[in-house]
Amino acid sequence: MQSQLELEDERVKLVDKLRQALPDLTTKEATVTDGVYRDGALSHKVKRLIALGIALRVGCTNCILHHTIQALEVGATKDELLETISVEMAISGTTGIGESLRVVKILDELGKL
Repeated sequence: MQSQLELEDERVKLVDKLRQALPDLTTKEATVTDGVYRDGALSHKVKRLIALGIALRVGCTNCILHHTIQALEVGATKDELLETISVEMAISGTTGIGESLRVVKILDELGKL
């Protein structure tokens, strides 16, 4: 499996290019996203874990990379990420394992597994 951290670096570069190409749209999207992930009844960290579970379920590679890294940056632990994976697998069955391996790979690349 390709380095997930390299994929994340590439994703960030491409998002920057998209922001330059569509500044009006991406600024509006960022405003909505920033509002959604603010601490409220649920913490930013919990919201990132929820987003990761949804991303895993729909199989969105870029979303999985982004929300895994974001969850780690706001303090999610390895165990919290693994429990998020386990919930997704309980919902999706064995098909949930495939994309979950990306999270395992990121944790491994970061020396957290």
